[in-house]
Amino acid sequence: MKENKKGMNMADRKKELAKVVSQEMLAEGIYSMWLDTDAAKTARPGQFISMYTKNAGKLLPRPISICEIDREGGKLRVVYRVTGKNTGTEEFSGLQVGDTIPVIGPLGNGFPLEKAEGKRVFLMGGGIGVPPILELAKEMNCEKKQIIVGYRNAQTFLKEEFEKNGELYISTEDGSVGTKGNVMDAVAAEQLSCDVIYACGPTPMLRAIKQYAEERNIECYISLEERMACGIGACLACVCKSKEIDGHSHVHNKRICKDGPVFLATEVEI
Repeated sequence: MKENKKGMNMADRKKELAKVVSQEMLAEGIYSMWLDTDAAKTARPGQFISMYTKNAGKLLPRPISICEIDREGGKLRVVYRVTGKNTGTEEFSGLQVGDTIPVIGPLGNGFPLEKAEGKRVFLMGGGIGVPPILELAKEMNCEKKQIIVGYRNAQTFLKEEFEKNGELYISTEDGSVGTKGNVMDAVAAEQLSCDVIYACGPTPMLRAIKQYAEERNIECYISLEERMACGIGACLACVCKSKEIDGHSHVHNKRICKDGPVFLATEVEI
């Protein structure tokens, strides 16, 4: 069977009707949904699924990061933000237990867990880049696990789950919990250090983390957030500038949905 260069079997990627197992609101505009799906069997931390709306006017799926994986039970958890009225995410938030939704996945390459063995690591998430850090923290086998996550305010969703899976440090924009500022402010305030960094979040945050890592010669892996169309690398709608020439487009681009979303920070420019 055909595999991509990251080793993901193409047969693992198929469209199916997933069943909603549970749905709850964690914070204002933030929802958690467990899905019964075959994608759970092969999913890895850092991958995502594409979820389709039932609105015929919205043909393209919405890429949602995987928050937790229950391989034995065949279930995946996604934690997502409702981005506005009449959007796909608003439709998802209205789904009830027993409803079905078309999904395709798992997609993307995921985080390289083996790079952390025996090392001190930062697991860093910001905004809606926080949820993917949970499964990463659960599966990470390392010497010291430091989870550093940033929120807008005191609505620190997933806080209790993080506390069970590592040393937790929080930053909030308004200073209501933890360090006031962003995740890099928390690193400075707590005088933290590491050997490897794994991060997911908005581009300005990732840019700061990439610079921090390069200045200290720290191995760093970042998961890029980007609007996607096909989700499988065919349309070139989600690209970032890279050092290497892409074999598909023959330019200095990487397709975030297929080559990523996780990249070695030195491979891409953001």
